[in-house]
Amino acid sequence: MFETVYACGGRAAEVCGLYVEDLDLRLDDEHVRIHGKGGSVRSVLLDDRGYVALLKLYLARSGYTSGPLCRAGINGSTGPLSYDAAHHRWETYCAAAGIEIDIHQLRHAHATELINAGVSIEAVRRRLSHASTETTQLYTLLADDIAAATEPPADLRLGP
Repeated sequence: MFETVYACGGRAAEVCGLYVEDLDLRLDDEHVRIHGKGGSVRSVLLDDRGYVALLKLYLARSGYTSGPLCRAGINGSTGPLSYDAAHHRWETYCAAAGIEIDIHQLRHAHATELINAGVSIEAVRRRLSHASTETTQLYTLLADDIAAATEPPADLRLGP
């Protein structure tokens, strides 16, 4: 579930609502249909080969051929995993690791990586389903801040 949030740049609630039927795992055309805010639907390319392999393994081992992708197993129920349950699991994992990261930061990290890789702001906007480019541009500022924070001091730089 968390890898899907990161790999697709989806909101946690969107990923909780995914069904196996939303996946298209045909070779070289792997993508997922994400149902977003306001009834919008977007197709997101699954361009991470490692993630696609992990997803295929998950489906094979679980035997899921239809229905919710991320399922709750409480009291024998196999309904969709709720956002609250996913959020609770995330907090439990973070506490065990001794870190404080909000689940939504997986989406931010995905967007920042795309921008750092040179993907256009418009392509990132569409992938994240932002209504406005201004919202997406916040990630360019974050990417700039990260780059500035990792630059060596002026006296250690090579060249002019």
